[in-house]
Amino acid sequence: MGMDIARPYQTADRDACLALFDSNVPRFFDGAERDGYAAFLDEMRWPYQVIERDGRIVACGGHAVEPDGRTVSLCWGMVEQGLHGQGLGRMLTEARLAAARAEPGVTSVRLDTGQHTTGFYERFGFVIEGVVKDGYAPGSDRHDMRLTF
Repeated sequence: MGMDIARPYQTADRDACLALFDSNVPRFFDGAERDGYAAFLDEMRWPYQVIERDGRIVACGGHAVEPDGRTVSLCWGMVEQGLHGQGLGRMLTEARLAAARAEPGVTSVRLDTGQHTTGFYERFGFVIEGVVKDGYAPGSDRHDMRLTF
């Protein structure tokens, strides 16, 4: 197993990131969300990171500072479906939380996620603040979570 390297997203990573998204449909993402993700990659207004293993992108995710200047939102985090459980999600989340902590004035990190990943984020100290039934798609509930520094 090669070394996993986190680095900033580059335009050339677009197809690999979309392939990661596709590998996580339908369990973690609804296919209807793909156009929104593609638009996010094309606009790239916020810091976004990829994790490479042996030159191949195996995980990606970003963060955005909200208008209040005190909250960071984690956005579009994902690990290649076949590589779940190998620590890539932890590495990605730790890198994103370190980036969030480095933003001046930020006191909390928020995210929304499906029911399959709440336990993962709870291990980092995130707390569920609310649940929207079928918030992403039928059978896919949205959980709003927050970590306060």
